[in-house]
Amino acid sequence: MLKQKIETFLQTLGKAPVGFIMNLGYLTQFITKSVYNCFMPPFYIKLLGKQFLNIGFYSVPVVGLTTLFAGMVIALQTYSGISEYGAESVVASVVLISVTRELAPVLSALMVAGRIGAAMAAEIGTMRVTEQIDALVTLSANPYRYLIAPRVWAAVLVMPLLVLFGDIIGIFGGYLVGVYKLGFNPANYINNTMSNLTSVAIVMGVVKAAVFGFIIAIMGCYHGYRSKGGAQGVGEATTNAVVTSSILILIFNYLITEIFFSR
Repeated sequence: MLKQKIETFLQTLGKAPVGFIMNLGYLTQFITKSVYNCFMPPFYIKLLGKQFLNIGFYSVPVVGLTTLFAGMVIALQTYSGISEYGAESVVASVVLISVTRELAPVLSALMVAGRIGAAMAAEIGTMRVTEQIDALVTLSANPYRYLIAPRVWAAVLVMPLLVLFGDIIGIFGGYLVGVYKLGFNPANYINNTMSNLTSVAIVMGVVKAAVFGFIIAIMGCYHGYRSKGGAQGVGEATTNAVVTSSILILIFNYLITEIFFSR
């Protein structure tokens, strides 16, 4: 009896790490196959264009609103923190650096992960549980090239454009608060912004956006592709896709920042 209890305890204790290692192996295999098939013909240009529309164009409003108010909040918070030291001219540079390096890439990626990552997981998960993916294999169509590759390419190429758009809107939000709320001189605010604009900030934001786009597409497709158990499984895949994408976005945000500014 004691032996059985010990065996049960050890099995329960080892189940979590073993499951984690297995899932990590499945994910590594999925990423390898997905990246490989992204560069192998045939290329489904029509499907790629559809994903460009879904990921890029339809995400513009939510990205614009998010970065607009983020820039406005940063301007207010910066002014309230440094106004007593007579350093109001720093507001423009703080808004610029905060938006281009961090806020626009991270907030845009989180919004797109919630919108697109969930949609990818739900769509592919539904195809999995209804055996549509098995039908593609039966018809000699590679599901990685037909389903995964267009989504990965679209996310990687579109996210930098969304982040650049978010940069402009976020900086504009800071300008609105600085000029119309705090009474800054418009010409001085613009000059301070332009004088502090560096290529490093823009490049870092674009690199982060491309990496985040890859994460969103891969995690959405992975959880959808491996979903099972009907509607409940699809729901779990959707939730897992958003959660894992968000966590990985924050982790890789730090890693990329460390790479750019490590000494």
